Amino acid sequence: MNRFQTDVAIVGGGMVGAALACLLDHQGISVTLIEQQLPAPFSPEQPHDLRVSALSPASRRILESVDGWRGVEQRRACPYRRMRVWEQRGFGDASFDAAGSGEEVLGHIVENRVVQLALWDRLAARDAVSICAPAQITELRYLPSGSELQLDNGDRIHCRLLVGADGARSRVRAAAGIGVQAWDYPQQALIAYVATAAPQQDITWQRFVPPGPQALLPLSGHHASLVWYERPDEVARLLQLDEESFLDQLRARFPAELGEVQRLLGRASFPLRRQHALRYVDHGVVLVGDAAHSIHPLAGQGVNIGLLDAAVLSEVLAAAREQGESLGERRVLARYEQRRRQHNRLVMNGMELLQRGFGNRLAPLKLVRNLGLALAQRSGPLKRKAVRLAMGLEGDLPAVARQGKPEAAGEESRGC
Repeated sequence: MNRFQTDVAIVGGGMVGAALACLLDHQGISVTLIEQQLPAPFSPEQPHDLRVSALSPASRRILESVDGWRGVEQRRACPYRRMRVWEQRGFGDASFDAAGSGEEVLGHIVENRVVQLALWDRLAARDAVSICAPAQITELRYLPSGSELQLDNGDRIHCRLLVGADGARSRVRAAAGIGVQAWDYPQQALIAYVATAAPQQDITWQRFVPPGPQALLPLSGHHASLVWYERPDEVARLLQLDEESFLDQLRARFPAELGEVQRLLGRASFPLRRQHALRYVDHGVVLVGDAAHSIHPLAGQGVNIGLLDAAVLSEVLAAAREQGESLGERRVLARYEQRRRQHNRLVMNGMELLQRGFGNRLAPLKLVRNLGLALAQRSGPLKRKAVRLAMGLEGDLPAVARQGKPEAAGEESRGC
């Protein structure tokens, strides 16, 4: 059994946790990253994963700041330059183009595992990061003065700051006694990975229909990810259909803009839930990503606000270290919460407004939302502002989200 001390222990090595580890290492802060499962190796011949994210330019810059974006591009990512939003049987129809935003692209559709692997490449080249993976936490003892974690290999870790990056069912959050405000939506999301007749596209679109939105996320080659929001009983029925019957349903109910779908390559579903931690911090503990907030995936902002969490937290901790403050002090961590909680709440409420607004069939509200889409289409300044907000380029941004700067690689990491 080994006992060792670290400045920061991050529980969860997904996209947000791994990004935070890279960012803190860049600041010279010692980090131990604990993850239950190693990401599966990548091969270009593999089919796309069902789990993908729409990474904003701000998220790309955060990854660039730790030289992680290169690993994404070396694997695969699909840039999109246009976006369209419209309502079935309505006159509201808004299109957005990167040309009016000052950026080359509006974003990239990337498999979650690709982002994770690219970040783990960087962690493997660093000298101040200890990686414990695969590793199970058998005991987690949160203490304001410094938390302790017991691993299944017998190692015991003591940290000055415990970070929960372990998802919506965060064990760290539970150990710290931090509650949540949460509710489930009356819909589920069905994800379908399909082969298309059309080659790689540069547009993502979303159409609102009475049961829920339908969306296309372009993938590399002749592939796309379709998101189909429906009642849970209808999702269960669709999942039970054979491939041809499912494709028949898809072709009949999705818009003509989908084009020809040739094959179904995979499908899955997940429930929709909004959840917000009652606080992000306490003395010696802090939450990031889904451990702090889970939002409706309507506009694909979940991972983007999580990466902004990581970037702001690393910025706050670096400043505290320079000023000789303890990384686990609540007054230090409160600066992170102050910067992120309000922004995250605004994004969450915006997604809630969209979900409820477009899910309501009342005629007056239908008129209002169509007028809103029409106004967004015709108002140049408003349209540009909306696009830049969606791209994560407005508001109190951390420095690395404004301008990512790749760093040089260091030595190999230490393992547990």
